[in-house]
Amino acid sequence: MTNTLQKYISENAVPIVIYLINEHKVNLKIVNQRQTKHGDFRTLPNGKTQITVNNNLNKHQFLLTLIHEIAHHVTYKKFGRVQPHGKEWKTVFQHLMLPFLRPDIYPTNILPYLANHMKNPKASTDADVKLSLALREGMAEPGKSFIFDIPQGSIFQYRNTLYKRGYKRRTRYECLNLTDKRVYLFNQNVEVIPVNQ
Repeated sequence: MTNTLQKYISENAVPIVIYLINEHKVNLKIVNQRQTKHGDFRTLPNGKTQITVNNNLNKHQFLLTLIHEIAHHVTYKKFGRVQPHGKEWKTVFQHLMLPFLRPDIYPTNILPYLANHMKNPKASTDADVKLSLALREGMAEPGKSFIFDIPQGSIFQYRNTLYKRGYKRRTRYECLNLTDKRVYLFNQNVEVIPVNQ
C-alpha cells in the first residue's frame, strides 16, 4: 500500500493516510478518470464500504479528494445517514484534514487557499475557484483551456457538446449550448476544449 500511495500523494502524507485507512478499515480503489467526479464513497451490498479516487489527479488534488471521501465514511459510521455535506461531515472533514495542513505536504502557494476552504468546506473543491486553480497550479490539462481564458463569443467543446462563451455574471459564465439553444452557467475554472473558428 505504501508504494502505491507514494505514486499519488506526498511522501510526508503517506504515514498519516495509511493510519486513517487502517483505523477506519477503508477499502480504497484507484480508478480511471471520471468526467463528473474526482472520487466517491459508497456502501456495498455486503455491508463494506468502498472509496474510489480518480488516478489522473495530481498529488495535492488526490490527497484532498481521498480525505474528503474518508470523511464521508467516518461520518456515516459515526452518525448514520445525514446530509452528505452537512455540518457533521464538515466537522469530520476539518478534523481529518488538520494533520495535512503543513508546508511539507501542501506547498505554501496552496496552503492559504486550502486553510480558507477548510473553514467551511464545500461539496466539491471545484466549487472553490481559488483553491481549485491553486491545486492545479493554474494549469489546464494539455489541449484544454480554462473558460476564463477563452475570448467572449468563441466556440468551445465541453463533454462532447459545442457551446458559445457569453458574458460573465458575478462568478460564472453564460454559455449558449449550440445544440439545444439553451444558456448554461459554467464555473470559471471549468476546463474546455477551444474550437478553432
